Amino acid sequence: MSFIATPQSMHFDEALPLQSGGSIANYDLAFETYGQLNADKSNAIVVCHALNASHHVAGSYEGQPKSEGWWDNMIGPGKAVDTNQFFVIGINNLGSCFGSTGPMHINPVTDKPYGADFPVVTVEDWVDAQARLLDRLGIHKLAAVLGGSLGGMQALSWSLRYPERMSHAVVVASAPNLNAENIAFNEVARRAIVTDPDFNCGHFYEHGVVPARGLRIARMIGHITYLSDDVMNQKFGRQLRDGLQLKYSTQDVEFQIESYLRYQGEKFSGYFDANTYLLITRALDYFDPARSHGGELTPALAVAQAKFLLVSFTTDWRFAPARSREIVKSLLENNRDVSYAEIDAPHGHDAFLLDDPRYMSVMRSYFEGIAQELKTANRAERTGDAA
Repeated sequence: MSFIATPQSMHFDEALPLQSGGSIANYDLAFETYGQLNADKSNAIVVCHALNASHHVAGSYEGQPKSEGWWDNMIGPGKAVDTNQFFVIGINNLGSCFGSTGPMHINPVTDKPYGADFPVVTVEDWVDAQARLLDRLGIHKLAAVLGGSLGGMQALSWSLRYPERMSHAVVVASAPNLNAENIAFNEVARRAIVTDPDFNCGHFYEHGVVPARGLRIARMIGHITYLSDDVMNQKFGRQLRDGLQLKYSTQDVEFQIESYLRYQGEKFSGYFDANTYLLITRALDYFDPARSHGGELTPALAVAQAKFLLVSFTTDWRFAPARSREIVKSLLENNRDVSYAEIDAPHGHDAFLLDDPRYMSVMRSYFEGIAQELKTANRAERTGDAA
């Protein structure tokens, strides 16, 4: 049974400096919290979201059936990330289309939607914005930062930008940067959007249209990369949509996999923003902590102080286990405390969102360890005060 979640929003007047050299001021961050913050504010966990997710990490909205958060199977009372123990914060990234200021919102300078004029944001910019929200909440050190996929990149970035503000980093199904193949997938998806006649150079809001065709194709490309070959063959194989007869058509939907991809594309184009898709995929492309260290990851991670858990999945070819092992190797070379789990799961990249028992067991065990650390620290503090 899911609990009731309540969306919140926080406004920031002051300008946020961006990695591009620009800045953004007068912006809002949407967020949700679950559980109770303890007296010394030491039990907070930030959950970072991936490409098309949001701050709605767990729970359901009152009166809205089937509105469970995207990681509701992971986070909540008695779950792997137990909100009876932790104060969990989900924050919607700048540039998103789910409540935080993004391209569809009004630019206070022009009184028109930002559109393509919204500044390019990076993983590092998102982390800086999240840190500002925590400052407002009076939280100075996190028990952990947790994220999967692009969210895992943010968790890694947190450990580098604010090493003294976190105790644990949990990086799931992620990578230290994108390889050429992943950048290529992102570029094809972006070209599908920007070449849609309704894109209007990113200012389609003013024309009352949506580049739905481009968004559909972008989503179809993405879905292919999220599923493993085994799962795709198991779910669809070469099944035809209508009986056993071929139509001998180049335009009709004949195979079940075609029907599935078109359905996913249609659904996505009805709720996601095209400019947001461009921004987030470019942030993925740009993320590369080793870039400022001559391409060497080990010196890039030297500033990290947190303990780490990394989790990968054997059939994830979007962010293959070898990419997680790169991070593990570099952390070990820096003598950091690292745990690593490679889960033999058939689901591909989407496995980080699913209920594999081995995966959930790893996560539960690790977060129980964090909860025990907090209890031990609190007992030691009370003993010290009594003395």
